[in-house]
Amino acid sequence: MYQNYNIKQVCLPIDLEIKLEKNDFAHAIVQFVDSIPDAVFLPYYQSMGRPQYHPRMLLSVILCAYIQGVYSGRQIQNMLIDSIRMRYLSQDQIPNFRTINRFRVHPIMNDILDHSFIQFRELLVQSGLISGSALYIDGTKIEADANKYSFVWKKSILKYKDNLDQKALENYQQMVETKILPELIDDLKDELSIEEIERIRQSLEEKEEQLIEAIDQTETVEERKLLRKEKSEVHKQKKQFDDFVQRKMRYEEQLVIMWVRNSFSKTDYDATFMRMKEDHMLNGQLKPGYNIQLATENQFALAYDCYPNPTDTRTFIPFLEKIESKVGLPENIVADAGYASEENYCYVLDETESTPIIPHQGYLKEKKRAHKQNQFHRDNWPYNELDDYYICPNQKRVVFSHYSQRKDRNGFIRNFKIYECEDCTGCPLREKCTKAKEGKNRRLNINPTWEYIKIKAKEKIESKETALYYAQRKTDVETVFGNIKQNMNFRRFHVRGAEKIFKEMGLVFLAHNFRKLVTRVRKYEGKIIIQNQI
Repeated sequence: MYQNYNIKQVCLPIDLEIKLEKNDFAHAIVQFVDSIPDAVFLPYYQSMGRPQYHPRMLLSVILCAYIQGVYSGRQIQNMLIDSIRMRYLSQDQIPNFRTINRFRVHPIMNDILDHSFIQFRELLVQSGLISGSALYIDGTKIEADANKYSFVWKKSILKYKDNLDQKALENYQQMVETKILPELIDDLKDELSIEEIERIRQSLEEKEEQLIEAIDQTETVEERKLLRKEKSEVHKQKKQFDDFVQRKMRYEEQLVIMWVRNSFSKTDYDATFMRMKEDHMLNGQLKPGYNIQLATENQFALAYDCYPNPTDTRTFIPFLEKIESKVGLPENIVADAGYASEENYCYVLDETESTPIIPHQGYLKEKKRAHKQNQFHRDNWPYNELDDYYICPNQKRVVFSHYSQRKDRNGFIRNFKIYECEDCTGCPLREKCTKAKEGKNRRLNINPTWEYIKIKAKEKIESKETALYYAQRKTDVETVFGNIKQNMNFRRFHVRGAEKIFKEMGLVFLAHNFRKLVTRVRKYEGKIIIQNQI
């Protein structure tokens, strides 16, 4: 016997809410979105034209789609027809995919995301899901929505620009020597500006017009030949200086776009070429992407930001400044060795009230037996603190020589003490001990501040009170990246430009938080009641 099935029978419409499970994430989205104040959505309101779709509805359906790993505007529109969750959230309204795409990159989305993350954090604290005692920071690279062959490299642009400047200057000087043009530039430098090149081009154009008139007025064949030859040379130079003006403007515009970066993409100017973990060709090819910084606790995304530089070291301080300005910093800042630098340590210790739990880059290597038994590493050399000298494996003194300073590109100054061996001449261990040229002694560059920071960082990582924080780092923040990349299938941005990808990344992390929260609710059989906490 079959169950009753008659597709032609007319059925009364029913409320779709009863078809959803009690702990379905659609309920959590509705409760959360309804708790956002109306003032946040007010800038989206328009009094003219056709009535708009409500921003609460649009935000709800976008979050619901992102939780299920759907990011295309057209696919979200199709889900509004097929999915019970989406029909419930939209109340059977079907906005066009263009409306959805415009809303998720609308300027209002910045305020919505800021308010949502702050409110979600308060919810987690009240529910006891996070303690607020530590913040786990890490970064990942996500590919931009850009052609991987649309690269512009800074070194190439500087090279082409130098060649152009040299050729333009040589051509100008040659035309002045051959008296094709008079001296147009009083203070001639090593490089012609765009205005100076344009002035030369205009002079050549005027010269060409004069020669054309002279040719028309000349009746002698020999003189006409000479004038035509001169006009041909002037026309050739004019075309070349036309090219110089256009290329120089393009190079300078590209250098402005590049700013402090080494590359950018022609498809997405804000994307930088960097190495990705997903290297399907196994050739180390650079791809356009963004460096995403994330701060988590208990596998919930609490703060994030997007940067164009591939290294994590330079993103640490601006990321912490952003977090501190919005929600404040916790007692402990936990990160991996990729963030270890003297500048970062000093910032946390001097400018904040937090404690950095960050190992230096050689921390794991120093714990190995091979490092401890390496007699040529200066960490294993005896040190005389009273007279301030080391003793090398050949029992020679390595004495203090002088002080030195180094300034990096950000202007941060590091102070070094330089030590030099008394005499390395004829040392049987020289080849294994140093790479210094023959006749020169081995030197040690010791940064006292950095050495002190390394000791303190090691104590924090190995102490009973804070060792658990460092052990928790991998399972806390790495799990979030694994979830959005593997489970939510978010491996590439679907919008272009730093402002737009920041909004899309915020929606992805917010969707991850809902997935995680609903999982916890189901695990603890509804003991965490969202509605009462908001």
